[in-house]
Amino acid sequence: MANMQHLRYGQQSAYWANQHERPVILTHSPMPPPIPPTFPDFRIKRRKDGTCAYLVLIFLLVLLALAGVGLGTYKIIELQKDMDALKELSGEANLSPSLAKLTGLEKPPEKNDGRQAAHVTGKISTTLPLSWEDVAGRAFTAGIRYKNRGLIVNKTGLHFVYSSIYFRGNACPKDKELTHIVYKKTSRYPQGIKLMENREDYNCTPRVIWGRHSYLGAVFNLTAYEALYVNVSNVSLVGPDETKTFFGLYRL
Repeated sequence: MANMQHLRYGQQSAYWANQHERPVILTHSPMPPPIPPTFPDFRIKRRKDGTCAYLVLIFLLVLLALAGVGLGTYKIIELQKDMDALKELSGEANLSPSLAKLTGLEKPPEKNDGRQAAHVTGKISTTLPLSWEDVAGRAFTAGIRYKNRGLIVNKTGLHFVYSSIYFRGNACPKDKELTHIVYKKTSRYPQGIKLMENREDYNCTPRVIWGRHSYLGAVFNLTAYEALYVNVSNVSLVGPDETKTFFGLYRL
């Protein structure tokens, strides 16, 4: 009996001794699921492999193109050497037309822009400069205009200018010198510029028909829109025969 009281007293003491301690409360906390193992992405690998293949293909194509360029350059150099040797052996003048065309020694045809020329003939004039016939008979204008008694240059370049005057009369004028002048007018100078001139003395017998011929001709570098004229010492002594009195120019 005493033992049972002692056991009961011991259990109560243990209860009071443990009541000051915080009891442990067990709670249910779910555990996170385990991370699955990672597998390699074969698509990325295939993409990388494809890019490398493209780069290799592009490199091969570039290398092939460079090789072609080098081979072509080498062939051109060899062909040039052969052509030089052919020139030395045969000479350019002895090559046939077909061979000259093949080797590039054939001269290109000259471009023909059309002949620019004018030829005007004598006409009765009362004032200077002399007036000319530009349509009838042997007169013509092609690329060169006849305007205000002068010939207008159409294009800058070398031109051959000529003029022929036939002086005649049946009386002896007071002036014993015949003058024949060709001059030009340009916008750069206010006065005319003398190009050619001929002066000569003559003797005549009263009441006897006489004649003198004056001719001028030379090459000049003329500028577009310059105008050429003819002056004489006495317009009344100029014969209008178109075979003896004329004026013209043509571009070389």
